[in-house]
Amino acid sequence: MKFGVVVFPGSNCDADCLHAIKVVTGQPVEYIWHKSGSVDGFDCIVLPGGFSYGDYLRCGAVARFSPVMTPVIDFAQRGGLLLGICNGFQILTEAGLLPGALHRNKNLQFLCHDTHLRIENNQTPFTSLATAGQVIRVPIAHGEGNYYADTATIQQLEENKQVLFRYCDPQGEITPAANPNGSVNNIAGICNRQGNVLGMMPHPERCAEDILGNTNGQLIFQSLLQQWQRRCG
Repeated sequence: MKFGVVVFPGSNCDADCLHAIKVVTGQPVEYIWHKSGSVDGFDCIVLPGGFSYGDYLRCGAVARFSPVMTPVIDFAQRGGLLLGICNGFQILTEAGLLPGALHRNKNLQFLCHDTHLRIENNQTPFTSLATAGQVIRVPIAHGEGNYYADTATIQQLEENKQVLFRYCDPQGEITPAANPNGSVNNIAGICNRQGNVLGMMPHPERCAEDILGNTNGQLIFQSLLQQWQRRCG
């Protein structure tokens, strides 16, 4: 399974993603420069975290118009697997591949610490190795992670089971205290209706190997690999 990690000016988690995929997961991966006009040959594309284009205007607002986003959008619309992490999630909403928007954190401060996530839907390529209700520990590092959408959109996301991750306490309870940034319904990650595009604020690539003290993030990468092997097998 070949992964591509898009590099925008200001990306700072691209190397982390490449390491988690290549060294830890053991899959081929290449960087994709933001000026590239093609994403041919890739089975899964990752939009990494960071501060693309300095977060000018809004987070992800300029990156959405990068040349590479034209083939990335086409790739996703044709059913290709697309993972947006942190700033990548912000870019996905700006590009219209996912609904809603990411606002400033409720305390207006940058947050960088571990969070607990409850997996709400394990019937996707990104969560297939999980059990519904499973709690994993994944770090966040963002200033604009407050997910918002209008009431009708939130209702659709909930009804269609597009909410994959919610901030929770270590026991899996969804509480206001467990919500680090003010996201509606404690939402930490959502997918599109087809299930092939995931946006999440927490960083699975930062908790993917023993040396980091936590391997929970491997669940996402290994789920993708398993689903791909089943598709090709």
